[in-house]
Formats: sequence, C-alpha cells, structure tokens
Amino acid sequence: MSDNLDPLEPEAAMDLYLDTRRGELRPKTFRSQRYRLTAFVRWCRAEGITNMNDVDGRTLHAFRVARRDGFEDYDQHYMDDYAEVGQQTLYNHLSTLRVFLRFVSKVDAVPESLPSKIILPTVSEDEQVSDTTLDPARADSILHYLDRYHYASRKHVILLLLWHTGCRAGGIRALDLEDVDLDGTHPRVDGPAVNFVHRPETDTPLKNGERGERWNGISEYVAEVLHDYINGPRNDIEDSYGRDPLLTTRQGRPRVSTIRNTMYAITRPCWYGEECPHDREIDSCEAAPYKMATKCPSSRSPHDARSGSLTRYLLQDTPRDVVQDRMNVSDKVLDRHYDRRTLREKMEQRRKYLPDQ
Repeated sequence: MSDNLDPLEPEAAMDLYLDTRRGELRPKTFRSQRYRLTAFVRWCRAEGITNMNDVDGRTLHAFRVARRDGFEDYDQHYMDDYAEVGQQTLYNHLSTLRVFLRFVSKVDAVPESLPSKIILPTVSEDEQVSDTTLDPARADSILHYLDRYHYASRKHVILLLLWHTGCRAGGIRALDLEDVDLDGTHPRVDGPAVNFVHRPETDTPLKNGERGERWNGISEYVAEVLHDYINGPRNDIEDSYGRDPLLTTRQGRPRVSTIRNTMYAITRPCWYGEECPHDREIDSCEAAPYKMATKCPSSRSPHDARSGSLTRYLLQDTPRDVVQDRMNVSDKVLDRHYDRRTLREKMEQRRKYLPDQ
C-alpha cells in the first residue's frame, strides 16, 4: 500500500462515484453501472479487501477471472445473481470498473496507473450481437396457452404487447391507462392503439427519448384482453408519482426486471406444457423454480420477443420503413440486432421480386 494514498472502503468508493455520476447518466445506464460495481464491491468483501489502497493489478486479474466464471467458488450470500458471463458482458463490466477506478484515483485511493492495468477482452462482431430470438411458432404456442389458462393476466398482457407491438420492455412499463385507446375513439387514431410517451421526470423514459414517442395500433383481440385485464386482475393502484400505470404490481408500477423475469419464466417449454428439449427432469432441473428461469437454455428475454416480432413482420414482406417506425429502430440497428431471417429465407423473399432466370 502506498503512503500517498488515502484509505477508502470499496463500498464507500462506489457510493462516491455513483453520487458524482447521478444526473449525468441516463437512468438505465446508471442502474447498469451500479449493478456492475456492486459485483466488484461484493467480491472485495468476500476476499476480505476492505481498503481500495490494497487493490492492485493482481487483484484486478483475480476479479476478472471470478466475474467471467460467475463466482463459482464464492458464498452465494455475497455473489447471488452473478452467473457466468460471455465476452461482451465481461467487457461491459470491466469497462465500467475502469471508469470507476479512474474516479477513485482522482480521490487518491488508488494509483493513477491502476485503471490501465485492466485488460479488456477482445469481443468479435458476432459476440456483440445476441443470436437468440423468440420463434413465431413458439410465441403462438405460449400465447395460446396463456389465452386458455392465464387469460388477461399480467403475464398474458406482457407477452401480448411485446409480441404485437414489438416494443421494448421499458416501453410497456411506461404505459399508463390514459395511453391506451381500446375503443379507437382518439381523433387522430383509427382503431384501438397504445401510445408510447417519454416521461423521464417520472421514471418512465423511452430508449430513444422523444424520438421514441409513437402510437402503435393493436388488434381488436389485443384490445379485448387489455380491457379484461384492466377490469379484472389489474391492481387499481397509482405509482409513486401519482400516475395510473397499465401494468401494475401490489406495489405500483413494475420494474423492467419484473417484466424480464416474467418473460424468462413463461418461455420455458415445460411451463406451457411442452416436453423439455434438454432432456431434463422437472423435479431436479435448476431452472424449474420461477426465480431460476434464466438457467433454462430455452428461456427468452423481452429483447428476444422484440427481435422475433420484427423478423415475423419482415418475413411477411412488411415494408422496412413501416417496421422501423412501428418498432422505433434505425435501419442499421434493425439489420444488426433484430433481423433474425436466415440467408435462405432472405433469398426466397428476393426470389418473389426477381424475374425468372
């Protein structure tokens, strides 16, 4: 430990950093950084590191290896919810840690040279893009099951809106009752629709800010399910800002993580009555408990539902500009992150428009 450093506990260092960045970062970015740094602080606690002065290059390498492997050898009391990660996630965690250490060096708790000792993993272009998606046939099976056994439940509404609008999880979380026109009575909207509105000041920002605001039409069936949810199992409760969210929990507006966990749970094949494609027995399967659904190889995220919905539109020859407007996605991002058509499917679609050879 250098005599020129001032003692600072890891958790106190994190609190100082986050307090400094509060207001500078978008809420989602802030939460992501807090999550990543919490992993580092918990790891330090498990390792008995109580002073940032003691963190050196070897310490950082040990953390890198532990984070990559999901903290397999650590007490889950300290490291719960930190599973093994891929190169891209590891890159994101270490990048945040490097920025954090630069700040900590400014308050004289670590040497200025320490951040440069973090070796970021090399991430290929393919690794930067998720290759998972929710296949349309699977989506139909799950929606059929929900319609029959969980009709107009919050689970039903979540997948129905994700699939039929192609929106992000944050988008449906942001919906209020006033944003839902089930009768098609709005003067500028023909038919039932939902309105995505950017309200960052009351904790419901949209991914692309005001540029993400839009009306999305919904079918009569989706409108009927929403009507029955609103007048049935929905909790009649305001959020902490006095707004009336469409989706509710007993505490108010759900978190994005709640929506994400719901998707992981209901997309497990065993949950909607299909045989396990991984030859697992439910009684012994680690993914069987609701909170462990992410461990099922077949579970899918809201992002997967969005990419599956977008791909379905493209396979149906929906014009790209219509898809981009409905999904609020740029042409570049559409190609890189959401279009899951195979090369052969693209060829067959092109064939329809090319003269016989």
